[in-house]
Amino acid sequence: MIKFGTGGWRAVIGDEFTRENIQLLSQALANKMQNEGVANKGIVIGYDRRFLSKEAMQWAAQVFAAANIKAFLINKSSPTPLVMYYVTKHEYPYGMMITASHNPAIYNGVKVFTEGGRDADELQTKDIEAYILDLNPDQVKQVEYDEGIKSGYIEEIYPLNEYLDNIIETVDMEAIKNAGLKVVLDPMYGVSETSLKTILLTARCEVNTIHERHDTLFGGKLPAPSAATLHSLQNSVLDKKCDIGIATDGDADRIGVIDDKGNFLHPNDILVLLYYYLVKFKGWRGSVVRNIATTHMLDKVAEQFGEACYEVPVGFKHISAKMQKTGAIIGGESSGGLTVRGHINGKDGIYAAVLLIEMIAVTGKKLSQIMEDIHLECGYIFMEERDYKFSQDKKAEIFQTLMTDKKIPDLPNEVEKVSYLDGSKVYFKNGGWIIARFSGTEPLLRIFCEMPDMETANKICNLYEEFLDLK
Repeated sequence: MIKFGTGGWRAVIGDEFTRENIQLLSQALANKMQNEGVANKGIVIGYDRRFLSKEAMQWAAQVFAAANIKAFLINKSSPTPLVMYYVTKHEYPYGMMITASHNPAIYNGVKVFTEGGRDADELQTKDIEAYILDLNPDQVKQVEYDEGIKSGYIEEIYPLNEYLDNIIETVDMEAIKNAGLKVVLDPMYGVSETSLKTILLTARCEVNTIHERHDTLFGGKLPAPSAATLHSLQNSVLDKKCDIGIATDGDADRIGVIDDKGNFLHPNDILVLLYYYLVKFKGWRGSVVRNIATTHMLDKVAEQFGEACYEVPVGFKHISAKMQKTGAIIGGESSGGLTVRGHINGKDGIYAAVLLIEMIAVTGKKLSQIMEDIHLECGYIFMEERDYKFSQDKKAEIFQTLMTDKKIPDLPNEVEKVSYLDGSKVYFKNGGWIIARFSGTEPLLRIFCEMPDMETANKICNLYEEFLDLK
């Protein structure tokens, strides 16, 4: 029953997310490490604030300890990027994070990282699944937690300072100190507050925080920074006359932003802003990588600077791999995850937040002004996004229509090509596009459409809705 999606393995707590399954997965990974000859190097494991996350980390460690694989446990709830950074810096072959990221509170899960701090790719996760299938529950061995500590095969660590110092060393802290910025943070009851507050207070920012307490129900909301979940942050930015509002998802690998006027900045806009800033103001040279459902405004900005934009399937492992291959400056996705060349090989909402604050300080411009500059130089495009739930029968029907029969509705715009790289994506000759694909982390069909005007984007989404009988 353990199947990895684009963001690791996620399951409902008490249903499939159980001690038995966590230890089954851990035994499979332990066996894989032994067969690969890397068991002597150990594994790093972290956890977020979700229900049972800390316990799950300890359950996993008991299995690794029984297999004589040293488990280094980050002993306070921490951001996912911290685990990725630590795996990278200390050259561990594997790392694990107990989290379900931005999923609803009833979920928890496991992310697996490989050498270089990368998200385990499809080959790696399929391999882990194969090891799981070869196991019987009685083959799972464990030791008592205290025994693991005593034997030295479980060691508790807290390397947050290493991670924060690395960020501080790579951004222009002096520019931020001189700017006197006012910032509101919304950790969304997750794990980013300590990290962001420490960096921003060091940079002499005035920092206000909302939703910082530990709440495994995330205040009754989805711990995903979106326009629908950040109304309190918008109000705080406007009430306190702040320069920026920053939110992170449950494990702090994704970011949401409210600008100086109280407007929600779509993750697409954040990617565009940072790429523009790194090239135009910091003088970096290089391409950009986006997934197949992310704005083509990145293509326009790249073209303006004589650079390329590369398209990859959804899943950050594809972005980081393409960045490594091409030397791209930045890579990201429309769901709010991004990374920058020279940092970790995965999403980091904390680093992205600090880089945005550096941008405001260095340019001397408000976020809204910089975004307007980009539109004046590159034009406007508009995106409509829709999510649909479905039954298994309906999923099979949609898959048959889009992916097997390769049908699309009658569309008003001339079609240039159709891609099946990840879902069904139609490219129009006028530069617009629409994609319909199944989420790899939630039971949803997602439709994204980007066109020169919002009216057309809505019209084309409606045609897909009717064609697939989604209402």
